[in-house]
Amino acid sequence: MPIYRLSYVRRAQQDMRVRRVQLIRLVSLFAITLTLTAIGLVALDPTQDPWPTKLFNALWNATNLVTTLGDFTAFTQAQKTFMMGASFSIMVLGGYAITQTINWLTNPIVAINRENRQMSRNFETLRDHVIVIGYSPLGRLVTNRLMPDQNVVIIEKLDDLANLASEQGLLVVQGDAGVDDEVFTRAGIDHAKALVVTSESPDRKLAITLMAHARNANLRIAVTAEDDSRGLLLRRAGATDIVVADDLIASTLVGHLFTPVPVPHAS
Repeated sequence: MPIYRLSYVRRAQQDMRVRRVQLIRLVSLFAITLTLTAIGLVALDPTQDPWPTKLFNALWNATNLVTTLGDFTAFTQAQKTFMMGASFSIMVLGGYAITQTINWLTNPIVAINRENRQMSRNFETLRDHVIVIGYSPLGRLVTNRLMPDQNVVIIEKLDDLANLASEQGLLVVQGDAGVDDEVFTRAGIDHAKALVVTSESPDRKLAITLMAHARNANLRIAVTAEDDSRGLLLRRAGATDIVVADDLIASTLVGHLFTPVPVPHAS
């Protein structure tokens, strides 16, 4: 499954601006070469033809030089010498154009941009899904318990974990949910029904909860807390389901402690 790599979007936009400038520069160089070649041919034209005819013939020959069609009118010695220099300039310019084209086609940003467009179409129809922040071991356990009954979208900022989630066939948005609000937009938070925050950082959990609740007040937000006071803070930030890990572990331990241990039967 492809990944929507939000961290590369701005790089892609910058890359597109650079390529646009390069394309304008390339077209401008071809236009300047064409113009200078035509002017040189007009200046070296020994015929008594009127200026419009000389100019047309010069543009015709210059265009043939640029497009390498090779259908030229008869040249004088001076024109042939001039055209050799112009031909060398065209070859250099053509090599530059080929190099730029290869760079554009092989640039990894191009592939990422194409992948992002494909993922955008997938997210457009997504409704009532669950967003899981983080694909750490806890995030993977949560995801495994949600699937296959729920549609799950993973938000992960690290390359290796985002790729791992993608390899599992999950919809993935790569970006930092605690910093960039655009991450939630791409994950379709406005149409999601629940959010699970598996981050270990207390400040990041609080920031994500605040941002998510501000975007979708009806969203159920499940998050872990270090203690009751932190849990209260998260609830005020918009969390609906808070798990205090130490309390949960303590309850489980006590529950196991007083559960009768089955005695194995002798064979």
